[in-house]
Amino acid sequence: MQVFRDEDADPGLIRGRKVAVIGYGNQGRAQALNLRDSRVPVTIALGEGSASRARAAEDGFDVMTAAEACRTADVAVMLAADEDHGRIYAEEMAPNLRDGAALVFGHGLSIRFGLIVPRRDLDVVLVAPKGPGTALRRDYENGSGLIALFAVDQDASGEAQALALSYASAIGSGRVGILPTSFAEEAEADLFNEQAVLWGAIPELIHAGFETLVDAGFSPEIAYFECLTEVKLLADLIYERGIAGMREAISNTAEFGALKGGARIVDQDTRTEMRRILREVRSGSFVHELLEDARAGYPRLKASRARAAAHPIEEVGARLRALTKGKG
Repeated sequence: MQVFRDEDADPGLIRGRKVAVIGYGNQGRAQALNLRDSRVPVTIALGEGSASRARAAEDGFDVMTAAEACRTADVAVMLAADEDHGRIYAEEMAPNLRDGAALVFGHGLSIRFGLIVPRRDLDVVLVAPKGPGTALRRDYENGSGLIALFAVDQDASGEAQALALSYASAIGSGRVGILPTSFAEEAEADLFNEQAVLWGAIPELIHAGFETLVDAGFSPEIAYFECLTEVKLLADLIYERGIAGMREAISNTAEFGALKGGARIVDQDTRTEMRRILREVRSGSFVHELLEDARAGYPRLKASRARAAAHPIEEVGARLRALTKGKG
């Protein structure tokens, strides 16, 4: 796979464009701040009632609606919630974006699953940093960056790829690497990962381990340390060394335990379920369910949040984190 870096990007391309960042959440704020620090003119677009308007104004940005921002923007960056993209584009962006403008997405979902069908005169590109906005901003300020994926869906101008690389460089990703992908590949892999590995499977595994130990008579504090706290150690080791390198860094006892237990938990049934999840992602059924929940006011999402907040591990964690914060 070819890896692009700052030397492959023309910083003048994005610096010469007026950029409207639509959304000011985790990614929106980080990307807007990084762009501004890279000398890119940025406006923030938010709904009239958005709670983020005050923060964006405090950060020194001009804030307006998406319709207003798109009237003068050369580049519109869609960083609002995925489930809001269709409405925002149809009602505020499409009627107001000038001919030949560019659309930048931070995630491939809306293009891959047809929530947005862009006008044919627009450049449509993906720039997806591989990490949360807090890390994107922190690494940028420290002189580094996050690896980003990029793709081109429409190249109306003939320079869509060059614009994507320039944008990715401006948010700091050119310092470490900008990798090519497609909207479909990024969207499908990301949605699969969220469900089957990171935000779906790992918290459930932590809950199950905690409950198993507590039900067997272990103290909740010990169960918390063993099943949750050490996850950070594991993640750091894997990030720094890879999985094989992580195994070299742990004790023989831990490594032998991994040998004994790993395949019993992640067995053939688990892998079958992972393939089922991937089929649901690719078929669009997951996105359909997401949009249904959004239209109904997020009943399933709100119930899930309530269950997570009520789990006994949260009370134990709050007490132990307070002890750590109080130290020194």
